[in-house]
Amino acid sequence: MKLTYHGQSTVAIETNGTHLLIDPFFSGNDLVKVKADEVAADYILLTHAHADHMLDAEAIAKRTGATIIATHELSSYLGNKGLSTHGMNLGGQFEFPFGKVKMTIAFHSSSIDVDGSFTYMGMPAGFLLMLEGKTIYHAGDTALFGDMALYGTYHDIDVAFLPIGDNYTMGPDDALIAADMLQAEKVVPIHYDTFPLIKQDPQSFCERLKSQEQTGIPLAIGESFEI
Repeated sequence: MKLTYHGQSTVAIETNGTHLLIDPFFSGNDLVKVKADEVAADYILLTHAHADHMLDAEAIAKRTGATIIATHELSSYLGNKGLSTHGMNLGGQFEFPFGKVKMTIAFHSSSIDVDGSFTYMGMPAGFLLMLEGKTIYHAGDTALFGDMALYGTYHDIDVAFLPIGDNYTMGPDDALIAADMLQAEKVVPIHYDTFPLIKQDPQSFCERLKSQEQTGIPLAIGESFEI
């Protein structure tokens, strides 16, 4: 299974020939190495409705025919645009052809800005993905919260993608606590450096994980690894 980081919170996963794309944000990020019209997608998973997590979702879904997995409100909004969607809600799980998806809680906000008017798009979320006998956790945009310890207790998490940018989400200190509660074998920092307000040092964060006997993987944009 191949995992690729594309900046901000965008993660691509190739599993048994199926391409999953989480929170596609390419055209609004000057740091990315590929264009939105170059990425493959069979399924697009959205943690919430903010532009830096779904700016390119509609265009990619139209081009590829991908099914969008998101909360009920967000999937309904996109479904009304003629896109293929699968709505879920917090705590629910579903067995897809590629594997199992469990939608987890996240503490953040979720809305779409249309000409300065904000439309509520349901609760923000994270995802636990059970693929090829492995478990991957993508926290989405979130603050630190205690139930992460439950995820770590009841799931053997192989890789956790955690935001470290601070200001809008957890910063490095809280992400370190989150990693410990999740008991993840490997931790990949996300949601940093795209904007000045969320500038962070991923190398330093990953070094600090060693004291918890966890492996940090500070992926460069466009870099991949396999599990």
